[in-house]
Amino acid sequence: MPLTRLRHLSFWLLIGIAGTAHGLEECQLNLSEPSVDFGLMSRLSQNDSAPERLLGERRLNLTFNCPQAGDLSLFYRALAASTERLQFTEHGSYQIEVSHGTLDGQAVELGLIPGLRQPPVSSGTVLNWRSGHGIAPLENGAVRAGKNLSLQLTLRAWADPAATHVRDATTWEVSGLLFSASHGRYRELALRAHFAPVACHPSLSDQGVVDYGTLFAKNLNPTSETPLPIRTLRLGVTCDAQTRFALRMHDNRDGSATGGTDETSYGLDLDASHNKIGRFYMTIDPAEFSADTLGTLYRTDSTSNGAAWSSSSARQIPMGANSYMGFTDRSGLTTGPVAIQTLAGTVRIKTYLAPMQSLDLRQVVHINGSGTLEIIYL
Repeated sequence: MPLTRLRHLSFWLLIGIAGTAHGLEECQLNLSEPSVDFGLMSRLSQNDSAPERLLGERRLNLTFNCPQAGDLSLFYRALAASTERLQFTEHGSYQIEVSHGTLDGQAVELGLIPGLRQPPVSSGTVLNWRSGHGIAPLENGAVRAGKNLSLQLTLRAWADPAATHVRDATTWEVSGLLFSASHGRYRELALRAHFAPVACHPSLSDQGVVDYGTLFAKNLNPTSETPLPIRTLRLGVTCDAQTRFALRMHDNRDGSATGGTDETSYGLDLDASHNKIGRFYMTIDPAEFSADTLGTLYRTDSTSNGAAWSSSSARQIPMGANSYMGFTDRSGLTTGPVAIQTLAGTVRIKTYLAPMQSLDLRQVVHINGSGTLEIIYL
């Protein structure tokens, strides 16, 4: 008999445990979209005079269903940016507005509760969800039990102007946790936004080609360098929107320039016997450039990758391979280039050929200098 009773007791205990687990499994917490993407933002659509920018608005539906009537309070956990907003990285915030509460098919008032089975700190048909707080259906100011709860969530996100001042494509991604403290159900809500830098498009006249034609050795200096006539190219830079940028020159024939070490000289390649053919310089005179509606332009340079800038001036000097060069609209500034959308002007190319006696003239020597002008976003 004791053995029979023991078996009988164990059997019913197992049924009770299985029934409880089964009940928990049947509670369903669902979001119409577990991931919200606010899309791609760029400085082109940014109003920099505003203290922050609305990234967008998205609506979701939330449902919480259980087989037995109970407390359907739902909580949200995420980093808080303020009393009414949640953190969307260090440069942004977002808000979850809760509305259209329906309990078991009937519209209900909603309450914002600081904890499970605690009285609401605010109530209404529309509430802003605070981190660590719950949203609960109310009746006469008290949390009402039920089986089926549905809510509409309106998500709005903001970013400060610095968010769109990016050099490279950037993605924000944060998440928060929706959960039921009574039923052990939870869902993660992910938010994303993407930021792209402004695109600037450079152009050079004549496809950037300076052609000196055919030169004859008998007309060139045999024992000293021969300067070739100065040539010019029209340089233009057009950006999607006003942005701070600088120019930098790269020598595609690095190591072939004559005249020793000089970051402003660029090589003309080597002849058949690997002798240096010569060098060229690219000089920018700010007086020959214009930008947007700005008046006189001045150049400013940085040899520290933009960490510090020279005092802006009207000086004419060649561009250096290890320097950034930009434009300002005032002389004597050390704060770097101003924001520009459209830049246009003339660059001057000065070329020197090595002494003819230092070159292998047994076959045609091809002047083959090449440089790349790079735009640096600041």
